[in-house]
Formats: sequence, structure tokens, C-alpha cells
Amino acid sequence: MADTFDLTVIGTGPGGYVAAIRAAQLGMKVAVVEKWTTFGGTCLNIGCIPSKALLHASELYEEAAHSFGNLGIEVTPKLNLERMLAHKDDTVTANVSGVEFLFKKNKITAFRGVGSIAAPGRVLVTPDNGSAQEIQTRNIVIASGSVSVNLPGIEVDEDRIVSSTGAIAFKQVPKRLLVIGAGIIGLELGSVWNRLGAKVTVVEFLDRIIPGVDSEVARQMQRLLQRQGLEFKLATKVKSIDKQEDGTLVARLEPAAGGDMALAEFDAALVAVGRKPFTEGLGLDVVGVALDERGRIRTDARYQTNVPGIYAIGDVVAGPMLAHKAEDEGIAVAEIIAGQAGHVNYAVIPSVMYTSPEVAWVGKSEDELKADGIDYKVGKFPFTANGRAKAMLATQGFVKVLADVATDRVLGAQIVARNAGEMIHEIAVLMEFSGSAEDLARTTHAHPTLSEAIREAALMCGDGAIHI
Repeated sequence: MADTFDLTVIGTGPGGYVAAIRAAQLGMKVAVVEKWTTFGGTCLNIGCIPSKALLHASELYEEAAHSFGNLGIEVTPKLNLERMLAHKDDTVTANVSGVEFLFKKNKITAFRGVGSIAAPGRVLVTPDNGSAQEIQTRNIVIASGSVSVNLPGIEVDEDRIVSSTGAIAFKQVPKRLLVIGAGIIGLELGSVWNRLGAKVTVVEFLDRIIPGVDSEVARQMQRLLQRQGLEFKLATKVKSIDKQEDGTLVARLEPAAGGDMALAEFDAALVAVGRKPFTEGLGLDVVGVALDERGRIRTDARYQTNVPGIYAIGDVVAGPMLAHKAEDEGIAVAEIIAGQAGHVNYAVIPSVMYTSPEVAWVGKSEDELKADGIDYKVGKFPFTANGRAKAMLATQGFVKVLADVATDRVLGAQIVARNAGEMIHEIAVLMEFSGSAEDLARTTHAHPTLSEAIREAALMCGDGAIHI
């Protein structure tokens, strides 16, 4: 009889591979099932990692063309898109190879093929070629992730009309790029191709960009991105896209509230209207695992489904579709299965949009605090008053700290700045320990650093900042 595993994880994205490694560290015998040829899921292969490689490279290209001269560096950059894409691919290879190494290091058994649940304690692995294999396991964690949402009337071919997958692999810079959706994915990838020379038009059904983000931050970012050359058509929907014989695309646009239709011509289109949980072919109906109204797997506070021994984490369950949220859930579910007290603090999960400047936020926004009727105070500090930012030609943006009026406890924060994604974590740590704005204001920050702006914003929650 085949060996029985303590835990089998379906999917090796950030949630799945972290769950497997943590479980192995806790002494469990672990198996993973992956249908792709490489580990890492969407994030490492076609999402977070390759997109950040292109964002970084395109930012340097933009700086070399427009900012280096102000620093006394005279260059005339030339785009080699093939080499830039090769850098992206090299980055992906290094990361997915790293996960494979960690599996071997932690003695995790990997099975290649589509994983489905035949019954509690039984996982069926169906490879592309060959016969199916059944795994006996005491516990199952579903970490199958999510896929891009498509729009009716618009056929994604990953050539001219692409999802985020195709948008990181254009063989040449589109002259005119339509981006459908002004969320994080659309704005990040739209920024990449805008910097490399495309004329980018962003169409958003809502009347604002970055839905769910602090509205002041969204307004500021729209202005900054417009200065960079992005065009926005808000409160507008794309009804359909027709492919022309000459290779161009004709998009039918109309007001979200209804009205006259307009035609616009593009060379490529990116559909970035969100993602949905991937549950197809997992056998959930066979074992009776319940889904919610949005197709997500229902779980309790311990990540267990309604079927004992079957758990779910990451994009396939409720909550923000973030790789680091999935990772934390992976650690928590492994610890819970091991009999420990795994836990994720969902009130302190930072988010980042890697445009230029970056946008980072954690906790509550002003909009949410107002809606909740919470009496709060605002400390805000601009990077135009930060010495390091001036030296780096990075004065765009600000830090905003939101604190409770009665207790001074920090309830949330937003940062628009270069390296905002790195700076947000000191606020996350502060909030994890229920720290106050005064705690942050009295913490010594090295000078000169961009992070000093965070301290100054915290000072603004009290008697006022020093440098403004």
C-alpha cells in the first residue's frame, strides 16, 4: 500500500508552497500537486514577479531618458525589448527554481498533474500523459489560486487582446494600448508600456481609479499618471472589440450610465477587470465542499471547509487576492493542522501598487473611517519637504497617517512615494502592536531617509511636524 501523507497541498503558488514548507518544518510528511511544469503559481510565473521585473526595467529606461540629465549623467537610452523580456524570464526562472530547491530541502514530495479530490483523504493526480495516481492523505489544503476575469463580447487571444499573462510578453511595444480596468494590474502594466513608448488609454467603468483605495490617494495618482501620459476614460464601459484585417482593433465605448456609443482604434488591448477563484476540476462537488455566492470556497476561522480534513487558503477563499495574504494563511493553516494556534491579522495586511510613484496602504482609509463613524485625526506630510526625496528627484507624493482621536492609536496609513512598498511596513508593525501616532513620532528615524516623512506625518497627528 502506498505511503499516507499527513498533508497534501493542491497548488504551489505563494499560499500552497508556503503551507507545504511550514508543514514540513513542523514534522509532517507533505505532498504537493502542481499542474504546471514549474512551481510558484500565477505570482512567480506570470504575475507578481515578472511584472515587477518589467516595472523596474521600464522605470530605469524612463529615468535614463528624462531624469539622468538633471543628475549630470548624459546618456541616450535605446530600448532592447528582447533583452528586457529576457531579464523578466531570467527572474522568473530563478524564483521558481528556488521553490523547487526548497521542496527538496524540506523533503516534500511533488506530484505533477491536475489535482482533484476523490474523497476526504484521497487526492487524484491526473498528468497530461499517463494514468492517474491516487494519493492517500490525512489532510488536504486547496490552494488553487485565481484566474483573470473575461468580459462578454471580448475574446482574449493573448496576442492582440490579452490578459495580464499576455501583457508581460508583447514582442513589440504597441503604438496604442487600450487598458480595460483602472485597478492595480491595469495601472501597473499600463505604466510599463506607457514608459516604453505606447499611447495608453485606460477605460474604467467606475468614476474613479483604484477602487477601494483611499479616494484622496486615487485622485492624486490619477493626476500623476496623467502627467506621465496615460489617458483616462472613467464611468465608461467597453461593449466589444472588433479585430480588423490590418491588425488593428476597434473598441466600442459607451458611458457606464448609458448613452451614445463611440469607436476608438487601438493596436492592442489589455483586459484587467479583476480575478476570480479557480475551482474548476477540483472535485468539490464530488465531496460536497460548499462555495459562497461569489464562487469562493467557504471556510471557518481555522480555514477548514464544511468537509472535515479539507482546508482552503489564498485567492480561492474570501479576502484580498494578495500573495502575502495567501502566504500568511499558508503558515497559519499548517500550524493549525499541527495542533498549534495559527493566526492571520486581516486588519493589518499591507497592499502596494507598483506604479511610479508607488502607492502603499494598510489598515483603514479615510473613506472607511467616515463610513464607520469613527472620530479620527489626520497627519499628512509631503515629500516635497523631505531632504532625501529632493536629492533623489523623488518629491512626488505624501504620507498620511490616520489615528483615533480618543486613544491616538494608528488606524491606517497611505503612502504615495518612491519605495512606498518598502516604507509601509514600519506602520504595519506599529499597528500589529496597537501603537499610537505618538509612539511613531517618538521613534528616531535615520537622516536623511524617505522614511522620515512617516515620522513627520505622525508628528502632524500631534503638535505638528518639524519640517513644514
